[in-house]
Amino acid sequence: MSLATAVAWTIAAAAGVYLLSFWLTGAKRPTKITRFPAALVVSHPALAVTALICWAGGLITGNRVLVWAAFAGLAAATLLGFVMFTRWLGTGRHTTTAARGFPALAVTLHGLAGVTAFTLVLLSASAARLF
Repeated sequence: MSLATAVAWTIAAAAGVYLLSFWLTGAKRPTKITRFPAALVVSHPALAVTALICWAGGLITGNRVLVWAAFAGLAAATLLGFVMFTRWLGTGRHTTTAARGFPALAVTLHGLAGVTAFTLVLLSASAARLF
């Protein structure tokens, strides 16, 4: 299960880096109402990376608290990702072509891989039987 989690997390991270670079290059264009706030865009990957470090530390040391901390961080990152996703879905007449032209395939791949990683981390944390 650890290998599957690592693969899902790697796919989500790769697609996320692509989306972040797309957002950064489009951030210089003027926007209207539905713009992704910078704090949201920075917090999402920061929480995911922190959760990944906790998860890896939990696997290496066998510390169950780190595995649950990884799950908590990933849960927060997932919520922020869901906020960005719903804002992206709501884009249309109130936003620029940069946000409307966001790559749907990359968003879908990032979301599916992220949800898969989230589920596998939950299963790993549950198997740790701390709580």
